[in-house]
Amino acid sequence: MKELLKIVDEYSDLILSAEKYLWKNPESGYKEFKTSKYMAEEMQKLGYELDFPKDITGFCAIADTGRVGPTVLVLAELDSLINDKHPDCDKETKCVHNCGHHVQCAAMLGLAAVLKRKEVLDRLCGKIKLLVVPSEEGIEVEYRKSLIEKGVIEFTSGKPEFIKRGYLNDVDVAFMLHVMMTSDEKKFKLSSGHNGVVRKSTKIMGKAAHAGANPHDGINALNVANLTLLAINSLRETFREKDYVRVHSIITKGGSAVNAVPDEVTIESYVRASNPSALKEVNKKVNQTISACAAAFGANVEITDLAGSEALIPDQNLTDLAEELLIEYVGKDEYQRTYDWVASSTDMGDVSTLVPSLHAYVGGTKGSAHGIDFLVTDPYLACVEGAKFELGLVIKLLENDGEKAKQIMANFKPSFNSIEEYLEHKRSFNIKRQTVKYNKDGTITLDL
Repeated sequence: MKELLKIVDEYSDLILSAEKYLWKNPESGYKEFKTSKYMAEEMQKLGYELDFPKDITGFCAIADTGRVGPTVLVLAELDSLINDKHPDCDKETKCVHNCGHHVQCAAMLGLAAVLKRKEVLDRLCGKIKLLVVPSEEGIEVEYRKSLIEKGVIEFTSGKPEFIKRGYLNDVDVAFMLHVMMTSDEKKFKLSSGHNGVVRKSTKIMGKAAHAGANPHDGINALNVANLTLLAINSLRETFREKDYVRVHSIITKGGSAVNAVPDEVTIESYVRASNPSALKEVNKKVNQTISACAAAFGANVEITDLAGSEALIPDQNLTDLAEELLIEYVGKDEYQRTYDWVASSTDMGDVSTLVPSLHAYVGGTKGSAHGIDFLVTDPYLACVEGAKFELGLVIKLLENDGEKAKQIMANFKPSFNSIEEYLEHKRSFNIKRQTVKYNKDGTITLDL
């Protein structure tokens, strides 16, 4: 095993050059045109034939051993965040890779290069599917709504979109590697699950009037928004701690002119929870609150809910195998396995509902992910050692006629009986409607 992992070092220049390029060219979700093109060209140079999804970024490549066996999926995410306060943000787009997705892509190139080596493939069976996916970060909801309305995508997140397009149909086991969310002295971490999320866009519709001369003739949508956010805060004591609920919002449009009563305000929100039933329950409470606050002012509201990510449930047998690898590879003192639930979200959760999955973490960074202080300080650890971890886990799964992969597959219980059932579940979260109706008899109906 260790001799095969050393092969990755032969591709250090490729890996580290990719890390530098991708850090300097960040792009947000479904806009990763340069990033996707760069990754595709590098993969084609390695000899891969690529399968591109229609009209969106990302692609799929397959390393085929030529022997019957399971299919292992390895994923890498293309997109960045938007943070104009980060010193390395792109001056035009304000994007920056302060969640470290560029590390995943760089490591994947290393893995892809090694999987072209005969001495590696000869040890394995089955196929290794390399999936480069867009749009993990749940930002720019209005832009993604526009893509949905045009029929370009159905889902705001890339992995559900790729699942819908068939890229998971033949997958048996899946994993990916992410940089750690905070600075850590350990090289690797294996953690528990992540919350699921609903992405919400709320348009509050009031009535414009002169803010000084006749505010009484208007309906102040910003005041409705303020009351709404306060009321949502008052809901928090009703959330069960075991559900790890998070509700957070920003106002993306707060009015047009200070001397005019704001007639339209837009709020973007996330509702998160650790399981689908809690997510639906809390999201319903939030929608009731938004609608009731609008009705109190005589305003109306259009709520658009979009299915985000499912809760991530790491497969414990796959996690055990990864831990076995790390003990051999870096030693007991250089990794951490935790059982703490993480309240953030990742669309790797969608993958985990269908096949046994792992979302592991690698170090080599400082600062806090999504923060203005995030930097990759040790690209060799994050990218090259990360690629070694990925290669090692592929070997563990597919050596010896895929024995370990088959054991993991046999003990896995999916959340859904089929991809069609999964897609039906996702679509159940999607709504777009005006929720306040003013009846002729003076009553008000909330249509949720």
